[in-house]
Amino acid sequence: MDRDFLTDLFSEFGPVDIKRMFSGFGISADGVNFALSLRAGLFLRADAETIPRFEAEGCGPFQYQTRQKTVTVNSYWQMPARLFDDPTEAAEWARAALDAARRAVAKKRPRAKKAKAVAKTEPKKPAKKAARAAKAKPVARPVKKAKARKAARSKKR
Repeated sequence: MDRDFLTDLFSEFGPVDIKRMFSGFGISADGVNFALSLRAGLFLRADAETIPRFEAEGCGPFQYQTRQKTVTVNSYWQMPARLFDDPTEAAEWARAALDAARRAVAKKRPRAKKAKAVAKTEPKKPAKKAARAAKAKPVARPVKKAKARKAARSKKR
């Protein structure tokens, strides 16, 4: 699918931004990504409210293969093929996908703010020091070699 086809498909939905992403395009409106156009097809954002619609149409979630396994991404589901011929109904599905994407963004925001607030209140520690401190075991400190040499020199004089 190319940009022109996607623009025509979502023409009744309203203006969309189409940007290169992975092996296809990310489709967004109002700065929120609600669809992916990839080699495997067109996928709309879904959540607990909209997944039953996709299941009723016989559509499945986005999946891709790695060397070890098949990864399923339940937040994007394949758009029903019949919608490619019906821009009006495609616009309805796109609005539902945009709503699902907005709900997902709303869920993520509180955690991000909380993490920033915690980061501001905690003193910063260098990563190496923190790692060493976590691994360090309390042991009696041996006399350092330099101090031992100095003590030996003073005895010789």
